[in-house]
Order: sequence, then structure tokens, then C-alpha cells
Amino acid sequence: MNNCQPAILDSVPVLGRYVFFSMNTPVAGDLRQGLERLANLVDGRQVLVGVGPQLVQALGTQLPGLHDFVALTGPGVAVPSTPAALCCWLRGQDQGVLVQLTRQLQNALAPQLQLAQVVDAFRHGQGPNGHGRDLTGYEDGTENPEGEDALAAALVQGAGAGLDGGSFMAVQQWQHNLDAFDAMSQMAQDHMVGRRRSDNEELEDAPESAHVKRTAQESFEPEAFVLRRSMPWAAGTDCGLMFVAFGKSFDAFEAQMRRMAGCDDGIVDAMFAISRPVTGASFWCPPMRDARMDLSYLSTSTRANDK
Repeated sequence: MNNCQPAILDSVPVLGRYVFFSMNTPVAGDLRQGLERLANLVDGRQVLVGVGPQLVQALGTQLPGLHDFVALTGPGVAVPSTPAALCCWLRGQDQGVLVQLTRQLQNALAPQLQLAQVVDAFRHGQGPNGHGRDLTGYEDGTENPEGEDALAAALVQGAGAGLDGGSFMAVQQWQHNLDAFDAMSQMAQDHMVGRRRSDNEELEDAPESAHVKRTAQESFEPEAFVLRRSMPWAAGTDCGLMFVAFGKSFDAFEAQMRRMAGCDDGIVDAMFAISRPVTGASFWCPPMRDARMDLSYLSTSTRANDK
């Protein structure tokens, strides 16, 4: 039985809220107190927590595999890095509940950490394979691993107590240009994605720039499988996708992102024609122990630095 935060493996909720925090203090002891108060509110299902590299560093420790989000540039495209100290993914069916929960998290973390950004998201439609749809209408998460394969792709295993069951989470906010998308023919849209929107079937004659071909997980060496838990977002007339990928490391996500940006072969993912990432941050999602977020690795590793 795995001991991960359950939201990693659960289906995408009806409503989601991504709450990002920045640090107000570099003092490890103070930060640890804030995290302990946070742990009392975290069940790993309604609230999933990811700890950023700068927060781990401020606690005086190093966590194997955790590093800042890697910024990339490719032919005519940019993938930014916008670090955050902490990310809480709130999940539910009632927006009011998520708003109140956000206030509870703010109060628990203050004054050590302060609210930096909130993005409200939602599940949109249902594709042929049961996954939600992106705002372009295409199913998102079709190639997600399942069962034991999902555990193998998303969770740290064999690293020891306080680490096993953890996961590395990459979060990007992509902003869509739906006017540009709507101006394309249906065939052009399908070739951009690499699938027919009508039945989600992969197109063999799609160009090499098609999103499906650029990110085909089994085409990498080694294979680059991640567990996607992305959700559409909207604020006023702006909209897009909160892309979230869980992995046993960042290797698979970073390999996919480099290929999308055309860093190695100059072929840029066609999705950049109608969408661009405006944020990018990396986090470590601690495992659970006795129905509580397990912060033991951070606590034991930093104890000597407080003396």
C-alpha cells in the first residue's frame, strides 16, 4: 500500500484552486513552525502540498532530486521559471469551501509565508477515455499510466523513510489564445494536437510538430512517463491550462519539455502557436504517515542547523 498524498492518484476534481506562497523569513525554526501548523490542515486529498526548493534550502537541508524549475528557450519560444516557496492544490466541488480553506491556510502559514498567487481551475467536459478536456476541446491525460504503472511513474520508491511515497511536481500555467485557435480549420487543429477531437484517435499522418508526437512518452530513451493532473483555468477573458505533472523525479518532465521547445532538434511543439507558459515551478510533495503529511525528512535533516 502506497503512502502518497492521495490527490496524486485521484481523478481530477470538479473544482481546483492553486495557491502559491512566498517566504517572509529565512529563519529555519520559524519556517518549520509554519509547516507544522500547515500539516494539521493537510489530508493529501482535499489539500495537496508541494514544497519548493527555496523553502527546503531555507530549512537548511538538501532533498535529493529537488531543484529549481529549468527555464528553456527554443526557436521563437520561451519556457519561464517562476519559483515559489510552497504550492497548495485545493480540490473540491464548492468554490466557497475552497475560498474558506484558502483563508485557513493563509492563517496557518502567517507570518512565515505569505500568499503570492491564486489560480482557480475547473474540470471541463469528459473525453472518450473518461478524462477531462482542455478548453480547446481535446481530451487531456489520454496517455496517463494507470495502476502499478502510475505508481512507478509518479512516486519515489526505495529511497527510505520520509521520502518513499513522495513525488516531484512540475506546475505550469499555460495561457491560451483561443481566437487564434478558433481561426484554424478543424484539420489544422487536429494536426496541431495529433489527434482527432471527435473521437480522440491519434493521427498517423500528423506532422512531427504535433503535440502528441513531441510528447510521446514511450519514444524517449529512457521512456519519459509522468502522471498528469492538469485542469483548465479562467480569469476574466484570460484562460488556459494549469499543467501539473507528478514524477518519481523531474527527468521525464524535463525531457518532454526540452523536446516541446525544440531545444535538441529545432522542431517546436505546434501547441506553442496557440498557447504559451507564463509560469513554471517545481515542488516536492511529501508522503503521508498516519493520515498526516510526513515532514520527518525535513525535520531530522535540519535539526543540527538550529543549534
